Amino acid sequence: MKITIKTGIVTGILLFVLNIGVNACTTAVISGKASPDGRPLLWKHRDTWAVNNKIVQFFDGKYACIGLVNSSDQNGNSIWIGFNEKGFGIMNSASYNLNSDTLKQSGLEGRLMKRALQTCATVADFEKFLDELERPILLEANFGVIDAENAAAYFELGNFSYTKYDANDPSVAPHGYLIRTNHSFSGEPGVGGGYIRYVTAARVFEDASETNTLSYKTIIQKASRNLSHSLTNTDLNHYEVYQKNTETMVLFKDYIPRSGSSSSCIVQGVKPGENSELTLMWSVVGFPLTSVVTPVWINEKVELPEVLKYNSSIEDSPICDFALTLKDSVYAFKKGSHADYYIDINKIINADGTGYIQTLEPLENSIIDEAELTLNRWRENGEIDKKNLKEFYKWMDRSIYEFYNSNFNLSLNNATK
Repeated sequence: MKITIKTGIVTGILLFVLNIGVNACTTAVISGKASPDGRPLLWKHRDTWAVNNKIVQFFDGKYACIGLVNSSDQNGNSIWIGFNEKGFGIMNSASYNLNSDTLKQSGLEGRLMKRALQTCATVADFEKFLDELERPILLEANFGVIDAENAAAYFELGNFSYTKYDANDPSVAPHGYLIRTNHSFSGEPGVGGGYIRYVTAARVFEDASETNTLSYKTIIQKASRNLSHSLTNTDLNHYEVYQKNTETMVLFKDYIPRSGSSSSCIVQGVKPGENSELTLMWSVVGFPLTSVVTPVWINEKVELPEVLKYNSSIEDSPICDFALTLKDSVYAFKKGSHADYYIDINKIINADGTGYIQTLEPLENSIIDEAELTLNRWRENGEIDKKNLKEFYKWMDRSIYEFYNSNFNLSLNNATK
């Protein structure tokens, strides 16, 4: 059976135009043998024109799933990173060096990923899914996948074929992980994008691999919020010596975080034999330099945290709205067509410890600590305690709302629309 991803011609062309130069994601697939606890990881630092994001659960397919969705996507047609009840996870990065033809791309990777999450239980299922897609596929992307059997791989997908890279194959991934930005290894060398971000991420991963600290926390705090530039060897952390309220504008281009960074999410899988319902996603929704991690699980009986769900009064998720409000002060220069190339680094880090990263990290660490305690109990018992999950979500909502209100005077009452 051939699978077709339907779309209108006009929509496809529009999305193709919007995707050029804005979908600049940095991603990685990490095998369980490379992570400290033996569980596979799937990372997507998302760069897009759709900077307003939310988290949504879906229960209308063969498999229940959860994922990152554009806030404007009211019907939930697309998922940009997520996982399902079987422990299968998927994400993508746009590629710009695979297709040598002139066919217009659809830009509908998110629709493909939602469909895969609702129908695939394993990486092997996904490979079969790709085999059954109608050609030409009208896509050009690197799809990263993991499953509950510790399979972990990239599929570099073009219009007529794909190339698989297995993170468990030492000849392909000697350290058990693979990184992709906006070019494919099977594509034309030197073409595409993301080469500078690739090297930056690779340096973080190499250091973490050597010390056995390649965890979701390391990736979020050391890669997604990385302030170094691998080409110019610039390290913006040096500006930490400036006192607060010392406006310091710096060029901020080709770093992992950038003006179009809308989220940074990591799916953490399970070990073989563990209950797949323990799979979770550590989600940084909103601009990563001004947001905090919020772990989520699939559960039809438990509502997602309020801070992650779409709120009609602000047309966004609250955590994303808060993060974007703070981001606006980071991009303090507002004149001209290249204003988004420059940031006030003093808003991010400073000598007084009041930069956004510095202020938010204690909150984030407390969320991680509480989540780990709860998750460890579930792992010992082999299943999620729904009452605990509900209590954890309520605690996390309350903690985030109170923190942003007390530290930044942000609340739903003064949120932007």
